[in-house]
Amino acid sequence: MTITVWELAPGSCVQCSQTKREFDRRGIIYKTRRLDKSYKAIERFKELGLMAAPIVETDDRRWSGFRLEKIKSLETHLKNERAHGINVPLEPIRQVADELEDEGTTNEL
Repeated sequence: MTITVWELAPGSCVQCSQTKREFDRRGIIYKTRRLDKSYKAIERFKELGLMAAPIVETDDRRWSGFRLEKIKSLETHLKNERAHGINVPLEPIRQVADELEDEGTTNEL
């Protein structure tokens, strides 16, 4: 499963930092993207009603803001998939058309 955390500039978003810290603590592998560097991504997320950073996208889920209950649910889902060897790709997929490959970083534990 691909997990992307769309964040604002590092250090400028407490909820972004909290979300990434929870993912790190739970061993969830994710990729980061910068919202402030992608006007098209911002517009697309606004159209979807996602108005707060960070915005978390997976293959089948999307939410905005620090949402501990969503992170816990995602962790449970990932543990179940890993236990059954299901849907655990190594390479992230592109999710918004205009993002540049050199903008993001991947956090792997």
